[in-house]
Amino acid sequence: MTPILHILWEDWADRALPLPSYETPGSAGADIRANLPEAQRAEGITLAPMQRLIIPTGIRVEIPAGYEMQIRPRSGIALNHGITLPNTPGTIDSDYRGPLGVALVNLGATPYTIRHGDRIAQMIVAPVIQVGFQVVDQLSDTSRGTGGFGSTGKA
Repeated sequence: MTPILHILWEDWADRALPLPSYETPGSAGADIRANLPEAQRAEGITLAPMQRLIIPTGIRVEIPAGYEMQIRPRSGIALNHGITLPNTPGTIDSDYRGPLGVALVNLGATPYTIRHGDRIAQMIVAPVIQVGFQVVDQLSDTSRGTGGFGSTGKA
């Protein structure tokens, strides 16, 4: 059975904008759009270089129990303009019911304007497994052992 994501519009949101959607049949992520308050819709929101802001989407979500929502950057605006997420991927837990905002950062050299209706990120809904925790006296050995960052790429 396909999990269902319940969506609630914010009172102020522009309901003429599309809800999150998969752009192609093979898309893993559904695009999320900027849904700006009425006073900002004409001008948009400009991110200066290195500036971080939360961009509103105009929706709240109810994620099914046992799932999470991951918020990820869109590759086009990341590559072309340096717009990404400072905490990628962002995680939305299934028990969160507040407004869905997308934290964006401008890593580019010039200001970038987010326009009302722009696709600003993508969401992936994925199952979550919560584990138990147990303190032990030692861990099992592996061929990698304690090799850390970059250790498997050495010749």
